[in-house]
Amino acid sequence: MRILYIDIDTMRPDHLGCYGYPKKTSPNIDKLAHDGIVFDNYYTSDAPCLPSRTALFSGQFGIHTGVVNHGNTTSQLKIDPRRDFKHRFERESLFGMLRTHGFYTAGITPFASRHSAWYFYCGFNEIHDTGKFGDESAHDILPIAEKWLQEKGEKDSWYLHVNFWDPHTPYRVPMDYEHAIEKGDLPTWLTQEVFDEHHKMAGPHCAQEIGMYSDYENKAKFPRQMGRLDSLNDVQDLYHGYDTGIKYADEAVGKLIQILKEKGIYEDTAIIISSDHGETLGEMGIYAEHGLADQMTCRLPMIVKWPGGLKGKRDSGLHYNVDLVPTIAEMIKYPHQSKHWDGKSFKDTVMEGKDTSHPFVVLSQMSHVAQRSVRFANYIYIRTYHDGYHFFPKHMLFDLEKDPYEQFNLASKRPEIVLQAESKLFAWTDEQMMKMEYKTDPLWQVIEEGGPFHANGNLKRYCETHLVKTNRTKYIEAYKKIHPKEFK
Repeated sequence: MRILYIDIDTMRPDHLGCYGYPKKTSPNIDKLAHDGIVFDNYYTSDAPCLPSRTALFSGQFGIHTGVVNHGNTTSQLKIDPRRDFKHRFERESLFGMLRTHGFYTAGITPFASRHSAWYFYCGFNEIHDTGKFGDESAHDILPIAEKWLQEKGEKDSWYLHVNFWDPHTPYRVPMDYEHAIEKGDLPTWLTQEVFDEHHKMAGPHCAQEIGMYSDYENKAKFPRQMGRLDSLNDVQDLYHGYDTGIKYADEAVGKLIQILKEKGIYEDTAIIISSDHGETLGEMGIYAEHGLADQMTCRLPMIVKWPGGLKGKRDSGLHYNVDLVPTIAEMIKYPHQSKHWDGKSFKDTVMEGKDTSHPFVVLSQMSHVAQRSVRFANYIYIRTYHDGYHFFPKHMLFDLEKDPYEQFNLASKRPEIVLQAESKLFAWTDEQMMKMEYKTDPLWQVIEEGGPFHANGNLKRYCETHLVKTNRTKYIEAYKKIHPKEFK
């Protein structure tokens, strides 16, 4: 049994051809999709990068691992007073489980270095860290992966985890990339009128501060990366930078698949392609960021080609990334099921097309804002505990069938749906808290420690510098009312 997991950072599914995108960003991924099953509603339980990959690795929600943030105590695993000589991740995590079961495990990823998440290396026999802390391009990663497959691909019982970063800001695809796609048109919802309203907004990663709290850009190092957006032409350039990143990673994917085919092991190799989170590209007025518990941030691509599994199929059920650990455990007949896993195996969906979905999923974001959301039926309900300086209301409700880009908040018009969503959220929270021996919800640690890491201590400087520079001082008084502690 051979397993190749391709982890493409910041890749939202609706920018792939196999998910309906009209631009030719992903021809190689699209071909793979024909040989496997495509999951249309696959979500990270905890966004963004560090919480998401911790959930993937552990098979647990962030409320249990404690990792929900990018800094402070909630960026670290909860201390386990009953830890054995070895941490249970040695046999219960994704990579630890595989190695325990006899797989030779290798990772080509700088992720642990980027976030000081050293536990992510648990279970790997072999690690290749390119040392650029997530600023890698595919041309840094690909030669290592190609060499590994050439030398070891024909062996049996291996797992290879390959991490590409090209869709992530700062956009880093070389300017002379000869296979770059055409710019193309913007989505029809993003009109001049909509953009004009976005341009007036304030908050990190709004149109006039793509650099989070400023319009800083480093064209010498990252010539595709933009500092601000002042026109729809600028927005087109931003979309082009993002889509080109996907295309660059897709080309690398094609080269890895070609090696498998040349060695005659493609059919017998399980291939999984997914991401850690998506990206907001104008939704809610936020550009080039993954800072919400919304559809654009939390929905992931998930494509599974498994030997003996279904081909050319789609599944519309709701699934989490934490479902992958129990799924692979069942696929490889791992004998040690864990009481700590929060996920639910979708093996029977991959192999037989059966429904293994969740009735609803609860999503979390606490690095840029503090939000929990509930995705159910055709709705997403978002409850905000800290607005990340974006003036979000406490309740947001979007009908994703009629409003896929989250433009119209229905919370005040559909209170009965909000009540349904709240009931699901509170029931889920109660259920998770009852599972804990030490009942601490990291959401409240985030709030007690001053808020999400990326919105902690930055507001006063932002107001005094960038908002003054861009003539948006009208927002300062509103910020002082909502976040008075930031100005003391």
